[in-house]
Amino acid sequence: MSKQFDIVVIGAGPGGYIAAIRAAQLGFNVACIDEWKNSEGGPAPGGTCTNVGCIPSKALLQSSENFDHAGHAFAEHGIKLANLEIDVARMLARKDGVVKQNNEGILYLFKKNKVAFFHGRGSFAKAVDGGYEIAVKGKADEVLQARHVIVATGSSARALPGAAFDEERILSNDGALRIGAVPKRLGVVGSGVIGLEMGSVWRRLGADVTVLEALPNFLGAVDDGVAKEALKLFTKQGLKIQLGVRIDAVKSGKKAVTVSYVDAKGASQTLEVDRLIVSIGRVPHTEGLNAEGVGLALDERGAIVVDADCKTNLANVWAVGDVVRGPMLAHKAEEEGVAVAERIAGQHGHVNFNTIPWVIYTSPEIAWVGQTEQQLKAEGRAYKAGQFPFLANGRARALGDTSGFVKFLADAKTDEILGVHIIGPMASELIAEAVVAMEFKASSEDIARICHAHPSLSESMKEAALAVDKRTLNF
Repeated sequence: MSKQFDIVVIGAGPGGYIAAIRAAQLGFNVACIDEWKNSEGGPAPGGTCTNVGCIPSKALLQSSENFDHAGHAFAEHGIKLANLEIDVARMLARKDGVVKQNNEGILYLFKKNKVAFFHGRGSFAKAVDGGYEIAVKGKADEVLQARHVIVATGSSARALPGAAFDEERILSNDGALRIGAVPKRLGVVGSGVIGLEMGSVWRRLGADVTVLEALPNFLGAVDDGVAKEALKLFTKQGLKIQLGVRIDAVKSGKKAVTVSYVDAKGASQTLEVDRLIVSIGRVPHTEGLNAEGVGLALDERGAIVVDADCKTNLANVWAVGDVVRGPMLAHKAEEEGVAVAERIAGQHGHVNFNTIPWVIYTSPEIAWVGQTEQQLKAEGRAYKAGQFPFLANGRARALGDTSGFVKFLADAKTDEILGVHIIGPMASELIAEAVVAMEFKASSEDIARICHAHPSLSESMKEAALAVDKRTLNF
């Protein structure tokens, strides 16, 4: 006999587990299904983000940045070190510990909020009167019945044609997080978020890193000024970045991976590396969901088709996160999860795609929200720009990290903030002020008139806002 629930959520990544918790808070009887396993075979909720994405990558970035600082920056502070070494096994163990803490935290939140958790693969069995039957295939197979279903099955790494991931030589984000020793030569295909972050980790630890990017422009989605600054800084750090590349073939041997490609000038080239990270995007994960069995509509990319409210073509079936349209970002998935739970409850959940922040956790960090300068030019919108360098910020000088700048873009007539772009220290934290400002449709003058603590990096936000009106005080 099937177990009855008001809502069943398939997937316990950021979109799924947050949707389940919010629905439970609203008084629904909720179940959440997830198949991720830890090394012992136990449940590991949190999806790609927690297990092989956002969380472990930030742990490795922090470890590698500490190592980099110890080797290159500590001397300026009067700290002397000799015989500096990196214990990769210990670094990976710490990363695994951070992941486990997050897994256990989600399980605790389920228990706290009375969400029933089922460990296994969830799929549609059939439509029934008043809802759907959902099959759970795990150690003990189950059948659940729900009035509403929220699909949050996430995404998977896209492989290069003819070069399947083996996670030993040719690596997805998963394998890139488990490299057991610093490779002498590391190749990265794709200069997106994952490629740059993982390339940065292993470059800091001593790898010779080459990044091959198909597009002619570096970080095409980023503001042009920020992208140019990032390319300059990353190249100075030692990342070898080639743009306009066409990959012809990838051959994996016992000791190396050989990449044959044509460079931007049309010349044939060969790159031999010990490991190759492929980060050319992700694809929606609907395999095993039995979408066709219940008539759930998918688009040409394999994503679940939803409307602006995350409703699918099936009554009372919803979908959120990477498995639907929009940016594949954990925080976007979370906001959609909350919004769907509230819509089911008859409330008016809302997600503003125009104020979703983006972050690349390199060093320097890159963060932005809203429109870029090239987007504003393309649509012919009159705007004003203001920019302030961290070089002129007292806190940045004290930190010893003065690279980059803050840029504000505001409407030429109304002064409404249209976009904020940051490259520099703690950009991931500084961008929150811009998100709040834009959500309330603030003007650059509003930020310019707010008192910011001194000395702080946030003063660069104020100064960039002042620069929109050409009245910076410290530059």
